[in-house]
Amino acid sequence: MIGLLTSAVSLERLRTLGVAAAGTLVAWVLGLPLPFLFGPLGACLVTAMAGMRLRAFGQVSIAARTILGVAVGASITPSLIGTLPQMAASVALIPLYIAVIALVGVPFFHRVCGFDKATAWYAAMPGGLQDMVIFGTEAGGDPRALSLIHATRVLVVVSIAPLILTFGMGASLSSPMGPPARDLPVNEIALMALAALVGWKGGERVGLFGASILGPMIMTAALSLSGLIHTRPPAEAILFAQFMIGISIGVGYVGITFAEFRKDVLAGIAFVLVLAALATFFTEIVVIFGLAPPMEGFLAFAPGGQAEMTVLAIVAGADLGYVIVHHLLRMFLVITCAPLAAKFLYSLAKK
Repeated sequence: MIGLLTSAVSLERLRTLGVAAAGTLVAWVLGLPLPFLFGPLGACLVTAMAGMRLRAFGQVSIAARTILGVAVGASITPSLIGTLPQMAASVALIPLYIAVIALVGVPFFHRVCGFDKATAWYAAMPGGLQDMVIFGTEAGGDPRALSLIHATRVLVVVSIAPLILTFGMGASLSSPMGPPARDLPVNEIALMALAALVGWKGGERVGLFGASILGPMIMTAALSLSGLIHTRPPAEAILFAQFMIGISIGVGYVGITFAEFRKDVLAGIAFVLVLAALATFFTEIVVIFGLAPPMEGFLAFAPGGQAEMTVLAIVAGADLGYVIVHHLLRMFLVITCAPLAAKFLYSLAKK
């Protein structure tokens, strides 16, 4: 029995790999932006919604995210540290940004869309997909609805943001992701690989939120600040990370029913429109007051996933440090404060 299950899982993953590779090739031939992200994403999304059984790659997908953590950490240099005080004013807007999202989002999901209170609360929170599903399930929410809503949020943001960057801000999305592996010193590649592994697993051991990204980021930042590494991971590694992220988003829709699409996915799409309006408002604030250029402001407040926004910041040639500082604070506040706020509000409602 175990052997049959293992064979079925292996077959589904081979099928997923084939679909993703074909999507990447088509996107590459057509000259679409970010073919290693949107190729597998689009192909897996379409085939999953058509009923094909696909499967994510588990620990391999998580390991791919460590590459982005290393890329962010390598961008934390002494010069970036010196600019942190200049970010203070825009960073201070993040708690207000989250509060406004909650005030608008929770009633939207509960009263307009008809979700229970626990599901509505965690559906509205702009945190990581896995974290919000776990917290929401523990609070009595619907894990499938939460998964589809957050997957849709990430999907729509990742799909639209490049268009805004390209047509609205003139970005080419062709900035170098990193040097090819052959041009990097072997000792620096080894140090980055070690930082990725130790940061990831060490972060998980101590309960660090977003350990697959934040752990490697911390380790690599220490190496960068100490002068032991001087560049990002190889371009090939970042392309691999894009490929695995695309698969992860696409296979999130495996087994979706029409009823789930009508309620959960459409609610997620509608909420993204609300988030887009709020993100635009806060972006305008930081741009008008000279706190950031338009591209950095947009990417810092875009309500996408941390990994996806890292990729876009890299290929757009944006100030990666500025963008990631804002997303890290958003993720930290949501993950640490959302469960506490939910318990507090629930206790008030019982009185």
